Amino acid sequence: MNNQTTVSDTKRNFYSQHTRPINSIYRRVVEELMVEMHLLSTNVDFDYNPVYALGVVSSFERFMASYRPETDKQSIFVALCQSMGGNADQYKQDAAEVEAFAKSMQEQDIVAWLANPTSEGMGAQLASTLGSIASNPKFKYSRLFGIGLFTILEQAAPDLLKDEKKREAAIVQIGEAMHLPTEKVQKDLDTYRSNLDKLVQMEAVMGDLAEAERKKREKRAAEKIEAAEKAAAKAAAAAPAAEAE
Repeated sequence: MNNQTTVSDTKRNFYSQHTRPINSIYRRVVEELMVEMHLLSTNVDFDYNPVYALGVVSSFERFMASYRPETDKQSIFVALCQSMGGNADQYKQDAAEVEAFAKSMQEQDIVAWLANPTSEGMGAQLASTLGSIASNPKFKYSRLFGIGLFTILEQAAPDLLKDEKKREAAIVQIGEAMHLPTEKVQKDLDTYRSNLDKLVQMEAVMGDLAEAERKKREKRAAEKIEAAEKAAAKAAAAAPAAEAE
């Protein structure tokens, strides 16, 4: 991507490709992700990698899980990637391959492997990527890369992530081995988890409001039907009396 491209350029590019309105609650999610990806893509020290791709894909899918209409999500994601010169299919393919590898690992092995990756089996390409990152003093860490690492752990060791002490120890071990800013990684992942929890709570409230509104509509419709039936019955009862007169 051209380093001279501005955030405004990227937003215009995005909205020229995805032309349908985005629900207001999710517009902020999409635009914050767009800005973050833009700033990274224009940084001279940034290099695209599969862990970053997994972070992008998993963030999008988690935060947009309840988006409606469902059919718009693919269009939004494609426009998001293409607005800054990326390829949505590559993001998804790379993310899927890393996720498949994570699922193939045993919980007790994944932390040690990430700290010291070995080029064997389906993890060979990922091992090469992580090795290059660890040896690159100019590697540009990002929140989305951290989320990619978190997602790997989530797929391979979900129980480990439920234990705060084990989770933090794992992140420190991996971060130090890869020469990442461990405190920032911890903070980014805590914020990510917190935001996911808030989104779940917000969607629950929205669901309750939608259900309440649905019941109100049904009640009003039932009342109209009942009123119409009463009016019809009253008219029918009045008809014989009118004929008798």
